[in-house]
Amino acid sequence: MNNMTFEELSGDYSQERMDSVATALEEVLTSALPQGSITIGVYEAAKSLNVDPDNVVLCILATDDEDVKDVALQIHFTLIQAFCCENDINILRVNNTQRLAEILGGGGKQSGGEPMDLHCVLVTSPHLTSWKDPALSKVNRFCRESRCMDQWVPIINLPER
Repeated sequence: MNNMTFEELSGDYSQERMDSVATALEEVLTSALPQGSITIGVYEAAKSLNVDPDNVVLCILATDDEDVKDVALQIHFTLIQAFCCENDINILRVNNTQRLAEILGGGGKQSGGEPMDLHCVLVTSPHLTSWKDPALSKVNRFCRESRCMDQWVPIINLPER
């Protein structure tokens, strides 16, 4: 029998679970991108949330270490989080914008060479189909379970590849 303590076992389980959710999130983003179901940018996300909040299935707020000190960005995040909570939209916080840029393609640059605003990414449901993605279900279940533990905006680490 393994001589690990409960804390060690639950810690390993938690890390495995977080890795599993990070992988599911990556699958959600890579499948939504070719469908045109991704909105990138704080301003663009705010417009999309205002126009059709019922179509948004996931909100991702992304930061790096230096973003924590950006008061304006934190205010935007607070407002977006409040809106998402009010409209029952699941929210995740991601702490690796470079990896997020790799997943979304373009290395974080727009077609004109300008950097993409990856601080807020929305995943929307395509109007033509009812999107039943097992990876999205896994991410949404993680968000629901986190809320039950009073963690309203769970943080996911997107591992480097």
